[in-house]
Amino acid sequence: MLRFRLAELIADKAFKERRVVSLTEVADATGIHRATLSKMANQPGANIGTDIIDKLCRYFGCQPGDLMTFVDDELNGV
Repeated sequence: MLRFRLAELIADKAFKERRVVSLTEVADATGIHRATLSKMANQPGANIGTDIIDKLCRYFGCQPGDLMTFVDDELNGV
């Protein structure tokens, strides 16, 4: 299953910029619906299209591997 690191990237951006960064701000800046971002942040294994990944990578200045990691369900007893 893919695990999105959206919350971590938002926290890193907030720390670097020394301010609060909200999901609403990310949604406004990227054109991604806030509900989609919330789903990514809170629902393991959310089905997200590559267009969303592209927009988030542009916003955070990162690579797809920085935005998501693979978690092997079999190794984690799921």
